[in-house]
Formats: sequence, C-alpha cells, structure tokens
Amino acid sequence: METLIELCNFEGPKWLLFGADVAPLVYYSHLPIIIISLLLAFFVFFQNKNSIPNRVLFVTIITFALWVFLDSIFWASNRSDVVMFVWSIIILIEPLVYIGGFYLLYLFLEKKDLPFISKLFLFLIYTPLLIFVPTKYSLSGFDISTCLSVEGPIALYYTYAVEILMTIIIIGYSIRKLHKPGNLNRKEIFSLSTGVVLFLFAFAWGNIIGSFTENWELGQYGLFGMPIFAGFLVYSIVKFKTFNVKLIGTQALITALWIALCAVLFVNDINNVRIIVSLTLILFLIVGILLVRSVKREVEQREKIEVLAKDLERANEKLRELDNLKSEFLSLATHQIRAPLTAIKGYSSMLLEGDFGVLPQKAKDSVETIRKSCQNLINIVGDFLNISRIEQGRMVYEKSIFDVGELVKEVANELKPNILDAGLSLELEPFNFSAKINADRNKIKQVIGNVIDNAVKYTIHGSIKISVFEDENKNLPAVRQVKIAVKDSGVGIDPSEINKLFSKFSRTKDASKTNVIGTGLGLYIAKKMAEAHQGDIKVVSEGVGKGTTFTIELPIN
Repeated sequence: METLIELCNFEGPKWLLFGADVAPLVYYSHLPIIIISLLLAFFVFFQNKNSIPNRVLFVTIITFALWVFLDSIFWASNRSDVVMFVWSIIILIEPLVYIGGFYLLYLFLEKKDLPFISKLFLFLIYTPLLIFVPTKYSLSGFDISTCLSVEGPIALYYTYAVEILMTIIIIGYSIRKLHKPGNLNRKEIFSLSTGVVLFLFAFAWGNIIGSFTENWELGQYGLFGMPIFAGFLVYSIVKFKTFNVKLIGTQALITALWIALCAVLFVNDINNVRIIVSLTLILFLIVGILLVRSVKREVEQREKIEVLAKDLERANEKLRELDNLKSEFLSLATHQIRAPLTAIKGYSSMLLEGDFGVLPQKAKDSVETIRKSCQNLINIVGDFLNISRIEQGRMVYEKSIFDVGELVKEVANELKPNILDAGLSLELEPFNFSAKINADRNKIKQVIGNVIDNAVKYTIHGSIKISVFEDENKNLPAVRQVKIAVKDSGVGIDPSEINKLFSKFSRTKDASKTNVIGTGLGLYIAKKMAEAHQGDIKVVSEGVGKGTTFTIELPIN
C-alpha cells in the first residue's frame, strides 16, 4: 500500500531550505543560529576531546543545531511526508536539548560526572518518546489547509511536560548551589545557570506558543535564546576559564555576531529589520561590556606580571652573584681546611705506626678514633670541593680507556673490609666479558665507591650484591652501555621520595634514623660525574623496608 503524499498550496523549496512561503524571520532566526551553534560546539570540543563537559556541550549544541536545521526544512517544505517525518524527529530530539542542558550544568558546577541513578531517571522519562513518537499518539495526521501536522498527546503534552520538568530541575539545582554555605564561585554559577535557563526558557516559550496558538512565526523569537546562551557561555570562558579556551571563545563570539548581522540581508520587511537590529544591538551591548571589562582586567594583570617578571629577573641576578660568591668561598674555605686535616691524619698515622715510640693501647685507640674522624672530615671537604668545581664548571676529567669490570672488582675489594665490619656480606656476581670505556678512571671509581658506600650506610643487616652487565641504550639503540647494579637489602625508599635522592644536601625523611652522618652529597656528586660521561644513575625500590637497587649506566667505548 502506497503512502498518500499531499502537497500544500505553495511552491516547493530550492535546495531543501529556501521556499516562497517561509516566514520573514525564519532565515534570520535559523541560519545564523545553526552557524553560531556549530562554531561554538567545534571550538570547544577540539580544545579537549577527552573532557566529559566538552563532549556533553558538543552533543547538546549539535542536537540543538540539528533541531534548528530540521525546523528550517519544516518551514520550507510543501510535502506532507517530509513535514510529518521532520516533525517526528524534532519531537524526538527536542527534550534532549533540555536533558543536555542539565547534564552540562551539573558537570560544570560539580566537577564530576552525573550519578548513575540520575542518568537512569533521565533515561526513564525519555523512554516514552522513543516508544510513542512513531505512533499516532505523537502525530495523528496532517492538515493540508495549514500544511501542519496534527499533534497528539505525546507531542502536545508529554514532550512539553518533560521540558518544563527539566527547566524546573535546572532552576532548583542552580538556586541550591547558589545558596550552599561556603560556596566561593557564586558568580560562575550565576553566569552559567542564567545562560542555560534563559536559553531553555526562550526555546520552550517559542515551541509552546507555536503548538497552542498555531502562531509559529511568533515562536521564532524563542530561537534568539541561543545567542544569549552563547554570550553567557563565552563570558564564562573569558571570566572563569570554564573551558580554558579564552581567546578562541572570544573569536567564536565575534564571528557569531558578524554572521548575525550578515543575516539581516535575508530579511526584506523593514519592520522585521528593526526588530532584528534592536535585538542584535542589545546582544552587542551586553556581551561587549562584559568582554571589555574582562580584557581590561587581563591587561592590568599582564602589566603587573611584567613588573613582577622584571623584579624577579633582578632578584635572580643577585642570587646568581651570591651563588658564585658562595662557590668561591666554599672552594677557598675547603682548600684552607684540607691542609690541616691532612697534617692531622698524617701525624695520627705516624703515631699509630710507632714513629714516635710505642703508645699504650688506650692512647692507640684514641689516636685511631682521631684518624678515622679526620678521614671522614677529609671526605666531606672533598665533596664540598667537588661541588664547587662542578657548579663553577672547573671539574677536570682526564679520560683514558680502561676495563670498567676490573675497576668494579678493585673498588669492591677496597671497600670489603668496611662492609664486613658493618656486619654485612658482599657478593660480586661473576662476569666473563671485557667492557672498556673512555672515561676518567678516578672519577668513575669515585662514582662506584659513592654508590656502594651509600648502600652500606642504609643497610642495617643483610647483604650488598654487585653485578656488571652489558645492555643497549633505550634512547640510542645503536650505543651499547655497561651497567653496574648495586643491590642492597636495606631500609628501602618510599617511591614518592626517589626524585629527592640526587638533589644537593637532600636526604629521605627517615634517613637520619639509620645513618646520622650522611650529608646528602655523595649521590649528587656521583650523578653529576656519571652525566659528565654521558651516563646516568637509576634507582629502583619497591618501598620502605624492601631494599634498593642503584644502577650506574656508562657508554661502552
């Protein structure tokens, strides 16, 4: 059975939209609105495609633009089948604009997604439309005399009931948020809520007036709610950084206003032109004042930032001068301290070796304590000297080619007595390859020694395990590198504090409970020396009490 297609008593449209029977305000109230909506939707969406608020705004505005486009077809078409089909789709998607408006406002103000129970409620009130829109309860027929569909209870009552309900929910929710104690962003809430409510109210007013009075030309004024919503939204973008697209939002608004002015060219009736120009002037005035105030505030803030930047530059210059003076003083002071310390250590060693006669055992113990303490001070002074040289760029590296594996064995043998005295065991995993590097042998020896010494300091009981192996550089696959891993069973490190380890004078918060004499310089110096050889030091720990593994990485010659 074929469907009867009736033609209304006027000429059909050209290019689907442009017809002779179209009301004078339709082109001004539809075409610019579609362009404004699409511009706003795409401008915001492409700033952050993964943001839920951006996605919801995009879908809501696209839905509204689709409604306006279909409504344009409805005005231009003289075919009953086209009018019935378009009107059915309009009824189906119209409540989605209201639901999207509420969802959008909730996301902005709560900074989180809508709860599942609320989503379920929205779905349930929308479900009857999905069921009944294709039936006679939505559109019961077509009136050829008016070229309009005959609306049933779903289209005439239920659809508007859903829209009014959503508008009431939005108003109630906004009032509750505005009066919530301790709320510091009332201006943002007011701006966004006002924009959404005015838009939905204007949209609903136009549709309801058309349905109950059949004066659809008067209903066209309701679509001017979209520029109002765009104005409030862009003001929120500029003022409160709602979407963090300040400049783009302003450009979108200016483009939209330009399009609105151009659309006046489509209107022939002078009375309608006056109405349109009046509305556009009001929109220009309101949004212009808001934007000018925001731009003025932005300029004032930028001027303050420029003044602060100049003050900061002067302060940084003074800090650099003080830092240089500090480094010079540190270098001079450590040089002056190192000489007497060396003398004390030398004479202590001579006393212990009996160069001045045999000492009683008590005296020997005291002199040994003096010698050890003196050696510790010499090590600290040496660290300060190295820091001074590194910071001033005066560290000299005398490179030569040597086998780093043999150097690891040498350092391990030298430190083994201290490790055993600390009640720990030392394990050097066997390796059967030769890894020659071009580096400063003494500096690399110090790097290895500092890392092993650090493991000894923070291991109360257990073992120190050293392994040497070859691997490729992840950043430069063509470059082979040798890795020296020092694994201990010590106190471990909280993962949140790993980044502190290689900072100057920095120690983890519980380090002093295990080792009170650490200065926080050994790993800093080791890291800088490794980096000077195009290498690095990595650290891995599963957490407090689970040990730590330091890995020295050096490029193979």
